[in-house]
This record gives sequence, structure tokens and C-alpha cells, in this order.
Amino acid sequence: MTSPVPAGADRRIFIDKQSPKAYHALVQTSEAVRGVAAEAGLDRVLVELVNLRVSQVNGCAYCLQVHTRAALRAGDTPQRLGVLAAWRETELFTPAERAALALAEATTAAADSAAQDIAYAAARAVLTDDQIAAVIWVTVTINAFNRVSIMSRHPVHPEQ
Repeated sequence: MTSPVPAGADRRIFIDKQSPKAYHALVQTSEAVRGVAAEAGLDRVLVELVNLRVSQVNGCAYCLQVHTRAALRAGDTPQRLGVLAAWRETELFTPAERAALALAEATTAAADSAAQDIAYAAARAVLTDDQIAAVIWVTVTINAFNRVSIMSRHPVHPEQ
């Protein structure tokens, strides 16, 4: 039996609009993380793959829309983006991308320490310490943006 939803409870506020100072700080953090990723030698395609995969795991439609466009602008292909949810089952991703995706998933599902250990070991084999740190920071920031969009129910509208 489900409990009734109180009147007005279905209306969500856009917390980014309600608390613009906090949201602006998150945007600034994201910009700093983008710089850290670039300095570590991570290309924009890899960063967007991480953003997309974490958004898939979290079920954030709004961020999926935003980062699909960004990945395509960065030069990724529709084929790779179409199979991203099953990246382990393909040979379309480089060893560095595979390591980053596994690390991003392990960071997002933080309660699974065994998966973290496996992902971290795989990342150590192909990524530098700076790159590992950057991937984790990218994951942390997209997780935060996912929560903002999910809890605000940011809409995804049909494209014109």
C-alpha cells in the first residue's frame, strides 16, 4: 500500500535556482576539475565518457542529455556512446578509458569496497596518479550535478 503524497509535495524546486551561491560554487569546482583533468593529460572525450557513465548509473536524464552533446562535440562517436552502458562487452574503448570508467563506477557505488580495490588496481596499471585523482574528481563533481538535477527534476525537452 502506498501512502498518499501530500498536496504540493510533487512540485520540486530547482535547487540550483533556489540556492544560486551554492550552485555557483559547484560550477566553479567543476571548472577547476576540468582544468585538473586537462593538466593530467585526460582528453575531453574521456572526461565526457566518465560524466555520461556516472549519469547512466545514477539515472540522471538531464545530465545524460548535456554530456551526450558535449561528448559528440569533443569528437566521440554515436556508436561508442550508444554502447557505453555495456562498455565492458565491447572493444571500442581504450585501456585508459576502460580504467577510468571502472574507477568512476566504483567511486559512484562507494559502498562496494571490493569493486573499488579492483578498479583502483586496474587504473594504477594504465593511469598516472594525477590521472587517477582527476578521474575521481570528475566522478565526484558529476555525481553532485546528478543529485542537483535528479532532486530538482530538471526537465528534458524534445529537441526541435
